[in-house]
Amino acid sequence: NRDERGLSVLPKQHIDTGMGLERLVSLLQDVPSNYDTDAFTAIFQNMAGMTGDGVGPYGGLVGPDDVDLRDTAYRAVADHARALTFALADGAVPSNEGRGYVLRRILRRATRYGQQILKAEPGFFTKLVPTVIDVFGEAYPELVTNSANIIEIIDEEEKAFSTMLDRGIKFFNNLQSDLEAAKVTQVSGDKAFFLYDSLGFPVDLTELMAEEAGLTVDTDGFKNAMEEQKRRSREARFANKAGGGKPLELIAEQTSWLADKGITATDDGLKFKVDSPQARVEAIFGGDDGFLDAPATPGGSVGIILDSTAFYAEAGGQETDVGTLAVTAPDGSETGTFVVTNVRVFGGYVLHTGFVAAGEVPVGASVRCEVDYDVRGRTAPNHTVTHLLNAALRKVLGDTVDQRGSLCNAEKLRFDFSQKKAMTLKQLVATEEITQKYISDALPVEDTVMPLAEAMELPGVRAVFGESYPDPVRVISVAGDCSTEFCGGTHLTNTREAGAFVLLEETAVAKGIRRITGVTGAPARRAIEEGKVMEDKVSSAESYTGPDADLQTMAIDLRKEIDSSVISAPLKATLRGRIELLQKKAADANKALLAMRVDRALNDVKERVLLAKAADEQVMVTKVDIGADGKAANKVIDAVKNLAPDVAFMGISEEEEGSGGKVLVFAAVPDAMVEGGLAANEWVNEALAVAGGRGGGRPNAAQGQAKECTDVGTIIFAGTVFATDKAGANV
Repeated sequence: NRDERGLSVLPKQHIDTGMGLERLVSLLQDVPSNYDTDAFTAIFQNMAGMTGDGVGPYGGLVGPDDVDLRDTAYRAVADHARALTFALADGAVPSNEGRGYVLRRILRRATRYGQQILKAEPGFFTKLVPTVIDVFGEAYPELVTNSANIIEIIDEEEKAFSTMLDRGIKFFNNLQSDLEAAKVTQVSGDKAFFLYDSLGFPVDLTELMAEEAGLTVDTDGFKNAMEEQKRRSREARFANKAGGGKPLELIAEQTSWLADKGITATDDGLKFKVDSPQARVEAIFGGDDGFLDAPATPGGSVGIILDSTAFYAEAGGQETDVGTLAVTAPDGSETGTFVVTNVRVFGGYVLHTGFVAAGEVPVGASVRCEVDYDVRGRTAPNHTVTHLLNAALRKVLGDTVDQRGSLCNAEKLRFDFSQKKAMTLKQLVATEEITQKYISDALPVEDTVMPLAEAMELPGVRAVFGESYPDPVRVISVAGDCSTEFCGGTHLTNTREAGAFVLLEETAVAKGIRRITGVTGAPARRAIEEGKVMEDKVSSAESYTGPDADLQTMAIDLRKEIDSSVISAPLKATLRGRIELLQKKAADANKALLAMRVDRALNDVKERVLLAKAADEQVMVTKVDIGADGKAANKVIDAVKNLAPDVAFMGISEEEEGSGGKVLVFAAVPDAMVEGGLAANEWVNEALAVAGGRGGGRPNAAQGQAKECTDVGTIIFAGTVFATDKAGANV
């Protein structure tokens, strides 16, 4: 080792040659590269069978020799298929952030190589997974165990990107032509961001395509466009939460300025207490204006940094405290009020963002921290119950459930967790009941700060995947073994303080990630009461003995009311099922009534057709009572053709007799009369014209409708006149 004294002996005398398994195998099998070993042979052979005409098998060409990038594409697709198969077997899933986005990027990169370079059909990549599992499954049995899940996830991801891939390639090719025509060699950041944001192309994929085309990408411009979008998103979230204003952030330069001024990190030790302590204003941050020397006055958002605070800053899924800072004079009087709408920590400095509502706030002022403990008091139950919900889900779905995110505020709790499929009604009911039982059992909630290494050894301890925790770490325990989690949020002291829990919704947020939304306390009690009201209404409908048409209307109205109600999701699903049974009951009854109605109408028509035939009438225009049922109209037409094939027939039927609503007109004309000038489609349209309706069909048979008709006699008259005029027939 070379150091300031020269060369010295290494403490561990060995050399890391980088000789991994694949390089060792390539030497043993005497092949020029890892890709020529039998670890890849089967994958390449499978791929060759899915490539387009003229592509050919893998040839091992590299660099300038691989002119058309065929072998580069083979290698990239095979390598990515293997990487994704192993990663998904280990529990990772594609997503839009972190390691999940790495997986999504390489899948899209492989898909692009396969479809554009190798001319494979969409879906080719999923078909490679069984081959990867065949090759490596014996040594890595988890691949075989999780094969169905791996294939399902890759198939869904590939399908989602394939729908955009053609559009993206077409956009890039057009862009390339425009750049070449303008003699420009760089893809702008805005265009790269459009490919990313609108067409799902990761920027490294755009860079790869640009490199293949002899172009570069303005990555700084892309980053600026990305940051601008994030800024707009943050401002929109802040405006929604704070009722307007601009979110403020401290960057490294600004926290360094504070440290250089001798301002120490904010002491937030009181954030778990209920207190209104005094604090000193250390600095005022004005955003683009930097730190302010002058006092903050009404107008616009500013950030206040205190030496100590009782406010809880946004962290761990829990939203920030809100409240006020009351500026106090030495005599105790208040000389100003600052409304706190957002609290965040930057490098240990707690930034209280908000606006001056009265007076002014100078640097050095003494302020009283007045946290809105009513808001915190409604937030804490939601945070504690999030832990209870996590424990309940593990009981219902098993220990494979992992937390993937959460949100707790004064209105609701939201919990994201790993789960491949939607929860069943039985699972939702069990989850809600177990969580409620934890609350009813009045379990003690304790918080303890301990060394991270010691905390990691606690039985059943849960931590959020991907989170980094401080050392020492705060541990929240519910009744010892019910729930033990690392958490820095505000909590109850006993689960009974949550009052009640209602699971409002269970939905998908990403592949393999589900989300539960719920409420506690007063909102939960309101949801329970509303649920009881809805249950009573459904029970009342189930015991209804009036007309079936009224029951159908009642069921439709009830369904709309339940869909818009804020009640338990399991209860809502149950009530929807009961309403569907009601609707089926009403529909079956209506169907039976309509069948009886059609039978009566058919018998009536048959009698009148026979009378018309006996009177040597060639055209028959008459009312028929079959509602607005087109299938029933066909039955009537068939009956007429069987009894009097030489008679032209038109039937007129109201949906409801005398209602003035929808009316159905249908007609059939024999071939001989069509040749004589009477066409069924023209006949129906002429008759319906008087009611603002229209129809369609052929010269031999047609039907149509009018949305409303107050006098069916006008249609009968119009149909009769038209037939007499066209056929000169006896009507």
